[in-house]
Amino acid sequence: MSKSRNIRSWQGVRMRRTSAAPDPDSPARAITLPVEWDATAAAALAAIAPGDGAVTLAGAAEAWVRPIAERAQQAGIETPLAAQLHALLLERRGAPMAAIWHGDTPETPAFILNLASFADPEHGFDAAGFAAAVETAVITLAMANPAAERITVAPTDMAGLLAALGLDYDSDAARRMAAAAVGAMRRHVDAASAALGAVRPVATTAVLPPSAVDALLGAETGGIAPQFSPLTDTGGLTRAARALLAARGILPETALALTLADQSPFRPVSAAAHAAMHDAVAPHVDAMPRRPDLPVAEAVEARRSLPSRRSGYTQKAAVGGHKLFLRTGEYESGQLGEIFIGLHKEGAAFRGLMDNFSVAVSLGLQHGVPLEAFVEAFTFTRFGPSGLVEGDPAVERATSMLDYVFRNLAMNYLGQTDLPEADIDDEAEDTVGEGARDRAPLLPLDLPREDGPRQRRRSLRLVAK
Repeated sequence: MSKSRNIRSWQGVRMRRTSAAPDPDSPARAITLPVEWDATAAAALAAIAPGDGAVTLAGAAEAWVRPIAERAQQAGIETPLAAQLHALLLERRGAPMAAIWHGDTPETPAFILNLASFADPEHGFDAAGFAAAVETAVITLAMANPAAERITVAPTDMAGLLAALGLDYDSDAARRMAAAAVGAMRRHVDAASAALGAVRPVATTAVLPPSAVDALLGAETGGIAPQFSPLTDTGGLTRAARALLAARGILPETALALTLADQSPFRPVSAAAHAAMHDAVAPHVDAMPRRPDLPVAEAVEARRSLPSRRSGYTQKAAVGGHKLFLRTGEYESGQLGEIFIGLHKEGAAFRGLMDNFSVAVSLGLQHGVPLEAFVEAFTFTRFGPSGLVEGDPAVERATSMLDYVFRNLAMNYLGQTDLPEADIDDEAEDTVGEGARDRAPLLPLDLPREDGPRQRRRSLRLVAK
């Protein structure tokens, strides 16, 4: 079986070159992968591929595919295993554990199947393709280590699958679909194992912790874990969120309008929903992580929904030369129930953080958290930009944008005009002016000391099962 024949599977696939590291503390590697694959996939490939030099996805895959396919051919297995494995990887449907990429023979080899890649809003779940992928996975694992006594096929990104089918994670329909998917996986694993003959490893199914392989396949959540937010780290919609909207025929603009009208199409997911999903799936797989613990918390006041048409005000101001817009929403009684903080020309990450902070405060207000508690917590918070306030004569100075926002709210909704004046040093006041608009805002992060322990920050972000 020639190497060129296998690599031909990648011909016609548009590639891009980039650099990536498995984590911020490791040196970057030159990476070549399909243009549609994002930075998370590039970092995952940097972590999975052996060595520390340049790597191409096609070459790294061929390095482990070829010896496994040759063993299958020698064992009399007529399945075109190499072509099937390259196709699974190209379609981001499945790949083996990292140890197999390294050429190792793990004691219990495992193969990850990305459930979300087997569904789309138009055609639903690809049952035939899923069955074929499970069979390919079982043969691959048996050939990866012929001496292995046990092999494992594992699902990932159940939340993505459910979203692609238009199902809310916390629903009976979603739990039935999850149970059916893992149940089908188990039946196909048993059938493929039996087809290997009398001498074969024990084939099992399991929900495994997320790994770099999950990220390489495009999984946004590990195992059967929910996706707790429809937003990415940069403030955009996740793939699962976009798939859910597509399955329901909702345009992103419509979703935004519904959210502003307090009718968000993205239902919040609780720890109880995660536990219920665990209970639905557990009887149909051979191994599961421990059931998620349900937090014991004090009773929270039921959420009060804001009226569809509500009053409020919009305040334009600048703190240390950095513009912001504060918008409020009120109940019929005039009580504050919602805030939105819009930034003018800050970075995408800072804007995303402020957007999500606004949502968190709004949810707190709607669940009965008094505004006084927020005012006490966030006035005098100190980080850039800070300095003189322009556009709001009621507030002269602020130690940060959050300090300004809650001073404004305290005056307008609590009548607090006696808050101590913000103490701004000379350097902060110097930020006012034309040059301040070109300075990046400073986030309130405590950086590790140079002589202290190094802090590792993982760049692969998956919700663990």
